[in-house]
Amino acid sequence: MADDSFDLYDLKVEVVATERPMVCSHRAGDYFLVEGENLVFPQADRFSMYALSALLPLLPAKQRPLHANDWMRSDSLIACPDPNCGALFKISRVGRRTLRHGECTVVAIPDGDE
Repeated sequence: MADDSFDLYDLKVEVVATERPMVCSHRAGDYFLVEGENLVFPQADRFSMYALSALLPLLPAKQRPLHANDWMRSDSLIACPDPNCGALFKISRVGRRTLRHGECTVVAIPDGDE
């Protein structure tokens, strides 16, 4: 069988304070990790589901190798979706891991460049 491996970046998503007060449950320095397809909360006892819902669509793109000019590569600070909250969320690449297609899905790899 052909090699079915691919690489993804592991991510760290950290709460960053600004000069504006944080009105949600965020605390500066709180973070979670993205390891493959898993969210890992090593030290946060809580994380806002509204903030998480704003971050989730960006994480798969930030995990993948990107073109040098792609804005997803340079923009790493995401605002809390509550317009009254001053928190930012910094998305950083913290490692790289190799995964295998066959470990992530039962759907076969299509033939060609589709």
